[in-house]
Amino acid sequence: MSRNTLEICLKCHGIIVDNDRRIECDNVYCGRSCHRKCTELSEDQLKLLEMVPNLRWKCDNCLNGVQIGAQMSKWLEKSLREHEKRLEILEQGLVKRSKHEDPAQTPPICPFLPNTVGRKAVTVTVVFVTLTFLLGIVLATTTNLFGKTLNQTDLDVIDNSTLVILKVAEWGGRPAKRMLDAQQLPINRVVISHTAAEGCESREVCSARVNVVQSFHMDSWGWDHIGYNFLVGGDGRVYEGRGWDYVGAHTKGYNRGSIGISFIGTFTTRKPNERQLEACQLLLQEGVRLKKLTTNYRLYGHRQLSATESPGEELYKIIKKWPHWSHEI
Repeated sequence: MSRNTLEICLKCHGIIVDNDRRIECDNVYCGRSCHRKCTELSEDQLKLLEMVPNLRWKCDNCLNGVQIGAQMSKWLEKSLREHEKRLEILEQGLVKRSKHEDPAQTPPICPFLPNTVGRKAVTVTVVFVTLTFLLGIVLATTTNLFGKTLNQTDLDVIDNSTLVILKVAEWGGRPAKRMLDAQQLPINRVVISHTAAEGCESREVCSARVNVVQSFHMDSWGWDHIGYNFLVGGDGRVYEGRGWDYVGAHTKGYNRGSIGISFIGTFTTRKPNERQLEACQLLLQEGVRLKKLTTNYRLYGHRQLSATESPGEELYKIIKKWPHWSHEI
């Protein structure tokens, strides 16, 4: 792919303007790119990918949907095995060549090997130990070596029918640039959409997804804050955006007097999980209880009010069966 053409980031779908901020999939049949910040790797991990020749990065599509932490671990482990094979071949070559060399007159480093082989063996060992240590650090940040994973899909979820709402500061978001327009409460309309990006099933990954959305809204579109009032993650948590009290920026022409709730993920062919659906329903019930929503509020899919496929065919089929869904605009 020519570096003079504009490229679209696989994750945030934004244009990659600066080649220094891009990372390309190592799969020769893919070759697509991401912003470095959208890979969710730390700066130390990105530097290792540049410094160590055996380390490679591949996009989620080429890894058949394997979760991000598992991707990095798998390829690092594969690279380590390849490096070990190279070292083994190198040592075998050194041993064969040493048979044709004269023995050194100085005391050998290793008494059981020729001196030249001993020195090289020590050098190789030091390099191998150093590389192994560096790989261990990277693996520790992406696997469960220290009791923490990047995608804690089995543990870091809400499965007990409890409403958990994370404030902006709790998911690592930025505050609004300025004071937002206040809503006139209670509100009579709820608009359900999807983010049309990758889903998530842990607090850490969902928080990262919401941060990407906020950055896109505030930096690329110049909005004062993330556009949605709330986002719902596959981990069963609700991520607060503009909240109940302020006008959102989610459905042009219908923002005032509406609450915009976006499901994190893409649901054109896949259904959201039960945790995600239940979290949204609990949020709506809470809105009525707090008198932020009217008791007879109307529920709409984003596509009913705007020219879009959102919230995706599968999610739209589900919300059409919810009690407050309305076909009247």
